[in-house]
Amino acid sequence: MTLPALQFSEDQAAAWDRLSGFLGEAGVDLAGGALGPPGKAAGRVLAVTGKAGSGKTLLLAELFRALDAAGVETISGDWEGRKRRDRRTLAVLAPTNKAASVLRHRGVPATTIHRILYTPVYDPQYEKIADWLAGSGERPAIEGLSEEALDRAAAFYARQASIPGALMAAGLKGSDFITGWKRRDEELDVGLVDEASMLDARQLEDLQEIFPSLVLFGDPAQLAPVNAPGGMVFDQLPEERRLALGRVHRQAADNPILDLAHALADPDVDFAAFEGLVRDAAARDDRVVWSERVEVDLMARSPVLVWRNATRVRLIDAFRRVHEAPEDGLLPGEPLICDGIELPLKHRKRRLDLEARGLIKGAQTIWLGPGKKPGFSRLHVVGAEDPRVSAASIVRIEKPGEEEPFIPFAAGMGAVFLHGAAVTIHKAQGSQWDTVQVFAPDLWAAARAGRTEAGQPLWKRLAYVAITRAEGRLIWVVRNRLARPSAPLATDDLDARPAPLGLEGEG
Repeated sequence: MTLPALQFSEDQAAAWDRLSGFLGEAGVDLAGGALGPPGKAAGRVLAVTGKAGSGKTLLLAELFRALDAAGVETISGDWEGRKRRDRRTLAVLAPTNKAASVLRHRGVPATTIHRILYTPVYDPQYEKIADWLAGSGERPAIEGLSEEALDRAAAFYARQASIPGALMAAGLKGSDFITGWKRRDEELDVGLVDEASMLDARQLEDLQEIFPSLVLFGDPAQLAPVNAPGGMVFDQLPEERRLALGRVHRQAADNPILDLAHALADPDVDFAAFEGLVRDAAARDDRVVWSERVEVDLMARSPVLVWRNATRVRLIDAFRRVHEAPEDGLLPGEPLICDGIELPLKHRKRRLDLEARGLIKGAQTIWLGPGKKPGFSRLHVVGAEDPRVSAASIVRIEKPGEEEPFIPFAAGMGAVFLHGAAVTIHKAQGSQWDTVQVFAPDLWAAARAGRTEAGQPLWKRLAYVAITRAEGRLIWVVRNRLARPSAPLATDDLDARPAPLGLEGEG
C-alpha cells in the first residue's frame, strides 16, 4: 500500500488502508492513481472518529489530495463543469461556513452541505465564461463585457478557483449571473464530511441520496445535536464501519490546550481537579490564561462560550453597555448570529438565495451598517468565500429579565439574527477561533447539576467542546466581571471586498 509522503501514525496508516479499500470498491484506486467505473453499491458510509489531536483533519486533507491526484473532479458548490460520462466527482463538506473555512485554510476546497444540496442556476451567456475558466470551453465573446474584463476574470481564477469571484472581478454582480437555486437532482460520487458530530439523521439521509460513498469525520467526545436524542449519526453505524484514531503525540506535542481536553477523559478528574490543571497549565504556558474577567475586546470577533442562556444574555447586555451601543440600533462591528430564515413557503427561492449566500442557522456575521432599504442590513459572513451580503433582516437583542427581545429594526421577513458577543457551547460546535474565552462559572453550575450525556458528565462534554474551539489560546474566565474596551468597535479588520451577492433587489 503506497501512503502519502508524510509519516502517518500506526492507526492513521490502518485507517488509510481501510479508506483505500472502501474507495477501491467505488472504482477509485488511490494506490495506482487510476479511476474505474463506479461500484454498484449505494448508500455506503464509513466513519473516521477521534478526539482533538488525533489527526482527523490531516487524514481528510491527504485523502482529498490523493483523490484529486487520481483525477476525481472536485465539486465546490458554486460551479460544476459540464457533465461527462466518465467523470468521477468529489465534494468536501462541512455543516457550517466556519467549519468549511477551517478546511479551506488548509488548502482543501470545502463547502457547506447546503451548497451541495442546492446548486445555482446560471444565466446561459455567463455560463460560457464559467466553462472557459474551468477549462471546458473556448474564450467567449460576451456583449457588454470587454476583453479586459475577461482578462481580470481569468487572472482572479488563476489565483483563486472561484467562479463567482472571477465573474465579480469582471464587474458582474451575483444577480447578473445567478438566476436561482435548485435542489440537486443528480448523484455525485464521493463525499467527505467534516464535523460529522453535528449531523442529524435527516441530513445524513439527504447526503446518502446524493453520494453513493460517504466518509464521515467526527469527534465522539463532542455534544450530540440537540434534535438527535439517539446520539451522533456515526454511533448508529455497525462497528466495522467505524475507524477510531488515537491521539497523535508528535503532532499534538507540547500543546497544553489538547492536554486539558484529554485530561477530561480521566474519571477521577472532577471539576475542582480540572480547574487545578487549568491553573497549573496557565502558570507554565501563556497559551492558557487563568482570568479574573472577560476580555471585552475579544467578544466582537470570538464570542464568550457559556452553558446557560441567562449568562449569554447578561454578557451580551454588558458588551453593548460598555460600548455605549444605542438602545434603538446597532453599531458597525457588532457580531450577530443567524438564527434562521423567516419566510413563507411561497418565497422558497428567496430562502435558498439567503442560505446559499451563507446565512444558514448558526452562521456568524458582523453588522456593517444599514442597507439601502428599510429593514435591510449590510453584513460580513464570517468564513464565507464571498463574505459581503445585503439582506432583509430581523435583529433580536435579548435583555436580562425581559421575556420579549428588543428589536432595533426589522424587515417584514428575512434572515433572523441574535447578538453574537456570547454564544452557548452547543452553538459554538463546529467553529474555531484563535483565542477562546470559556465562562467557567457556567461549567461549575453544570457540574453541580450532576447531569450526564451518553454516559459522560455533561460538564466534561461542555468543557471539551469549549476548550477545543481554541486554536491558539484558551482563556479560562473564573469571575463574572468584564474588562473595559481598549478601542471603539470597528470593521476595518474585515475583508474589504465589495458586496457581490447583494439581496437588495429581493424586496
